Amino acid sequence: MWKDYSVSYIKNNRSSSVSVLAAAFISALLLSLLCGEFYNLWNYEIERIEQEEGGWQSRIAGDFQDGVPESITNFATVKDALINERESSEQETVIDLYFHSMKDALTDTPQIAELAGASPEAITYHYNLLAMYFIRDPSDPAPRLTFPLLLFIGAMASFSLIMIIHNSFAMSMNTRIHQFGIFSSIGATPKQIRTCLLQEAAALCAIPILAGNFFGIGLSFAITYLTNVLGKDIPGRHEAVFTYHPVVFLTALIITIITIWISAWLPARKLSKLTPLEAVKTAGGLQLKRKKNSPLLTLLFGAEGELAGNALKAQRKALRAASLSLIFSFLAFTMMQCFFTLSGISTRETYFVRYMNVWDIMATVKNEEIDSFEETRQIQELSGIESAVVYQKAVAKRVITDEEMTDDMRSFGGFDHASPNYVARTDEGWMVNVPIIILDDNSFLAYCEQIGIDPQLHGAIILNQIRDVTNPDFRHPVYMPYINETGDTSILRQAGKEEITAEIPVLAYTSQVPVLREEYATLDFYELVHFLPVSLWKEIKGQIGGTDKDLYIRVRGMGNVTLEELNQLEDEMDLLLGQTYEMVMENRIQEKELNDKQIQGMMTVFGSFCVLLAIIGISNVFSNTLAFVRQRKREFAQYLSVGLTPEGIRKMFCIEALVIAGRPVLITLPLAVLAMGAMLRASYLEVGLFLSEAPLLPIAAFMLAIWVFVALAYYLGWRNVQKISLVEVLRDDTMM
Repeated sequence: MWKDYSVSYIKNNRSSSVSVLAAAFISALLLSLLCGEFYNLWNYEIERIEQEEGGWQSRIAGDFQDGVPESITNFATVKDALINERESSEQETVIDLYFHSMKDALTDTPQIAELAGASPEAITYHYNLLAMYFIRDPSDPAPRLTFPLLLFIGAMASFSLIMIIHNSFAMSMNTRIHQFGIFSSIGATPKQIRTCLLQEAAALCAIPILAGNFFGIGLSFAITYLTNVLGKDIPGRHEAVFTYHPVVFLTALIITIITIWISAWLPARKLSKLTPLEAVKTAGGLQLKRKKNSPLLTLLFGAEGELAGNALKAQRKALRAASLSLIFSFLAFTMMQCFFTLSGISTRETYFVRYMNVWDIMATVKNEEIDSFEETRQIQELSGIESAVVYQKAVAKRVITDEEMTDDMRSFGGFDHASPNYVARTDEGWMVNVPIIILDDNSFLAYCEQIGIDPQLHGAIILNQIRDVTNPDFRHPVYMPYINETGDTSILRQAGKEEITAEIPVLAYTSQVPVLREEYATLDFYELVHFLPVSLWKEIKGQIGGTDKDLYIRVRGMGNVTLEELNQLEDEMDLLLGQTYEMVMENRIQEKELNDKQIQGMMTVFGSFCVLLAIIGISNVFSNTLAFVRQRKREFAQYLSVGLTPEGIRKMFCIEALVIAGRPVLITLPLAVLAMGAMLRASYLEVGLFLSEAPLLPIAAFMLAIWVFVALAYYLGWRNVQKISLVEVLRDDTMM
């Protein structure tokens, strides 16, 4: 009987059934698409990290002359242990560890290092890769919040999709409490009614759920393919391979089925707690209460505003998911646009504009020492090059005594604000870090001329400036002299073995730096930078050591070079060095274009999620509006019977649409202004500069799209309301 009744009801109530069918299909499609896109994004990011940085989970560096120790290979949780030839050197061997379970990397690596005789300081964890599996080490300083943020957005979107199914189904079922109350009064049990509702849910939603999931998979594949087509010319990007794990499909399917089951079960549970008399008395429409009116809408729009506010508050539970989706999508889109605009301005001002006249090509020569590099002169004599500097970086230590500190430095507390990670107090004074920039001899002589001293190669030039660390404005730092310019020599110490020293002459103290794409004292404000010629470095290298594995070549082209000219220079450098050295080159113009494309790509990804959230919210508005029309026919008929005109009902609909579409704007804009104010304050960027490039047009377009689609949903609802027959609605409709 109940099966026959369910089939009969579905056939005779097509409008109600169609809303449930559409909600189930759209929600299943979007949920499948969302899960698929997140899985592919996660998988792509892992592939990128493994290609660029390797798939190891932890590393141990030490003096392993006989290869990988058996204590490592025999450790139970270790899947594989390989020597990293690229990172290893004559002094130490680096072993990459791979575990059967990644979570064991953080817990077992210290034990493995102890068994192998390595110190805890020799351990390195692959935080980027581990974070993608949500394995976090409290000692990792980086927040790594991008993917958790995306996952949070995905969870919010999934919840909104679930609410679409639940609300559409619950609204359809709640209209029938009156009807099932009659069945209950003639002997139907809650179990029988629940069975009826679940049968209807299965009959209505089985095909839409499966079809939606498969369409979602196809759409996810299409998006991946389109992404590869649009991003094929982006340097450094590898092609995304579409993958869809069965667990992802089952997850989306099970979530949808559970949601529909709960949505069908809740009305039956509610009905089981009602007496037949209470159920029969329930009209099934909106339960409007006199106390639920809105004074503001009444003041602005009169009686129609009061009625609209009453109706909105009666629908607030059903519209909650739609409101949250619209608010969250508009807020996320606005914040994304403002954040990337702010980030773009900051990157341009601090990187591309700041270093625009400093470099055109940067080449990194892997695993090469500057004192054995013999092609310096050939590079500097290439046609089309204004200047080329070959340099390498090293690190040493130096003690600064109290007498050497300038009065300006004492004025802000001297070393009182220094972190023990960078500065150590000793009996002689303060032990600070000394970054050493080793320049080729020709470039060092040019640097001497730049600062106005006699060109010579038998000493060092010291960058004698320190930032006022009490001033937090990093964008407009205040510099002052670091040490007194009285010393003719500088005693450098080997990092880690400070008892080994080398005394070198000081040619000059200066606040000018050579024309290099380098920043100094950004993290450690107390470092004392030394610039040395390579000929002097050869003499003290044995005592100081500490050089980087790579050397760098900074090239400036002639005048306003074009991308084609820089590409030609790269080809010439590759022809000269590519056969002998492993080399990576960067092109300034190409880097700028790549940076712009990456920002656009990230904005597209984040924007897609924001649009998806907006679609979810708008879908919920459509679902609620169209489903509520049937519920509200009695309400509108009552209004018409007491003299309210169809124009008044249309005005009610306009007011409801205005409130639903306007609420995200009223909530978002103040929050966005406060958030951007905090960002501007934290970044010390001028408000006027940001306002001149504020993304007002895309934000306005997104806001307008929300208004248009909400208005469309209510317009379609109004078209159905126009067909109301006053006599037909007001008569007794206990049997549907």
